[in-house]
Amino acid sequence: MNSPKHVAIIMDGNGRWGLKKKKSRNYGHSVGVKTVENIIYQAISQKIKYLTLYTFSTENWKRPKKEITFLISLLKNYIDNELRNLIEKNIKLKIIGNINKFPNSLKLKLREAEKLTKQNNKIQINIALNYGSKEEIVNTIKKLQKLSLKINSKNISNHLYTANIPDPEILIRTGDRKRLSNFLLWQSSYTELYFEKKLWPDFTKEDFKKIILNFSKVRRNFGAIK
Repeated sequence: MNSPKHVAIIMDGNGRWGLKKKKSRNYGHSVGVKTVENIIYQAISQKIKYLTLYTFSTENWKRPKKEITFLISLLKNYIDNELRNLIEKNIKLKIIGNINKFPNSLKLKLREAEKLTKQNNKIQINIALNYGSKEEIVNTIKKLQKLSLKINSKNISNHLYTANIPDPEILIRTGDRKRLSNFLLWQSSYTELYFEKKLWPDFTKEDFKKIILNFSKVRRNFGAIK
């Protein structure tokens, strides 16, 4: 029986869900936060050690300015409201991506949250912010060249944003779209992919549990014959 250590999720469909409810895209983003909370606690109950959430991509800057401002505000409020709870629940927060483009107020909150949860070890939540896998790989190769290190698989893996984090065994995408959208391209070379029709706010703990159960029955050969 396979038991995953690391699950990654593309949380797609918040905006469409809000419009479907005859409300705004931002309303969908707000409701999606509750799903995030539910899935974090379900991941803990499933003894998953790493959960990576695709929160804001390098391509998301193309969205309307009002939506971007709302998403930044939503993230700030989440940290303000949940940081103490994360500390008490022994949850570690790590940011992956280039956050330099975000306002200083948000950057300070994110770094403070990382610092205050650094020693927690029940589960590590990786928040992918201004994250793009192609950019990550290119920057990693530049970094290796600067350090005069050989460009090989091991060195690339050891200098990605996800260094010291095992590659995800499972990648879930909600929202009825079957693409990776520039997310963890290097890390997902042998990841099991699960595409869900449900929009993110409709995704439940039971849906998550079904995927983990399905994965437990998958035979993973990594290119070999067994």
